[in-house]
Amino acid sequence: MTPADYDAWYRTPRGRWIGETEYALAARGLAAQPGDSLLDVGCGTGWFTRRAAADDLVATGLDPDPEWLDYARICSSPALSWVEGDARGLPFADACFDHVLSIAALCFVDDERRAVAEVVRVTRRRFALGWLNRTSLLYWQKGRHGGSGAYRSARWHTAREVREMFAGLPVKNLALRSAVFLPSGSGFAVRLERGVPGVLPWGGLLLATGEKT
Repeated sequence: MTPADYDAWYRTPRGRWIGETEYALAARGLAAQPGDSLLDVGCGTGWFTRRAAADDLVATGLDPDPEWLDYARICSSPALSWVEGDARGLPFADACFDHVLSIAALCFVDDERRAVAEVVRVTRRRFALGWLNRTSLLYWQKGRHGGSGAYRSARWHTAREVREMFAGLPVKNLALRSAVFLPSGSGFAVRLERGVPGVLPWGGLLLATGEKT
C-alpha cells in the first residue's frame, strides 16, 4: 500500500468516521489545551498529527519510514514537524512533550514494552496509546491468520495485555477505553457508537490513557 492510498482511505466516508471516532476518544483522554505540544508516534502519513494540529496543538509526527514522512510533509502545513525515528528509542529528551499520541502503530513495533517505556519517558503530562483489540469484531474480520490488508503482521491485544505493558512505569490513573464497535461505518454502526459506553472492551481500537507521575 502506498502512502497516498493509505491517506485516501481516511477521505472515504467509512475511513473518515473511523479516524474521527478514534481521534475523539484519544482527545478526551488527553484533555489537551490549545498550544500544548504533542508527539504522534508511528504517525505514518500524518492523518492524526494533522488532526491534532487542527485543534491548535503544536504537533510533531514521528515515523521510521522516510517515504511516508515525505508524503506527510507534502500534505501538511509547514508549522508541523516531522521526524524520522524509532519508537523504541525516541530521539527526544525526557518529558519534552505535554502529550504523546499513538493510534494502532505500536502493534507493528518489535518490543512494544520498550516503545511504551519510551513514550512515558518523553511525556510531560498525558498519553493516549491505541492498540488493535483482539476481543473485537474487527479482529474476526481482519486480524485472524496473520491479518489481511493494512492489518497484516499486526499484533492484537486484550485489555489485560495492554495493562501489563505499563507495569512498573511511572504512570498513574491508567484507564482503558475502546471505540469502533462495528467497523462497517454504516448508519447503524454510527448510531450504535453514540450509545455504547467506551468502557466496554469490545471496540476495534483499545486505547490506554494515563498521566506521567
